[in-house]
Amino acid sequence: MALPEKWNPSRELERLRHEFDDLLERLGFEHGGLFKDWQTTALRPAIESFVDGDKYTVRVELPGIAPKDVDIKVVSGVLTVKGSREEKHETKKRDFLRREFRYGSFERAITLPEGMKAEDLKATFHDGVLELVATMPKEALPKEVKVQIQIGEAKKPDNDQKAP
Repeated sequence: MALPEKWNPSRELERLRHEFDDLLERLGFEHGGLFKDWQTTALRPAIESFVDGDKYTVRVELPGIAPKDVDIKVVSGVLTVKGSREEKHETKKRDFLRREFRYGSFERAITLPEGMKAEDLKATFHDGVLELVATMPKEALPKEVKVQIQIGEAKKPDNDQKAP
């Protein structure tokens, strides 16, 4: 269930930019910016976020990436995870029969729920998965409101208007 947020035009533009970037990356391009020389796809880690009770969790798959190669920041309510996986170069030449491993840098961003503080996020890294968890702000938790139904007569349409 999506949590209602106060409308913020700059946040909506940022969200649109991230969605557009995600679309282009799914089509086989990597962010350098479409208008700043898009390159063919490299590393693009999967990301998921969910609310479980009063806990907000973001998980990012980072197989083969060391925690020291990951940078996590929150700016203006947007959580950004950046990093890179560098190819290890050996002096021996290899003739690959199949090569699907991706190398290079990546950046993923997700908008945090309204009112969440960056200081509340706790990060753990286990089995190639980065997990960030924070307690949801009380004002962002879903509230159940019972709406009472009043029984009354239906209003009749106003037919007193004259046609020209």
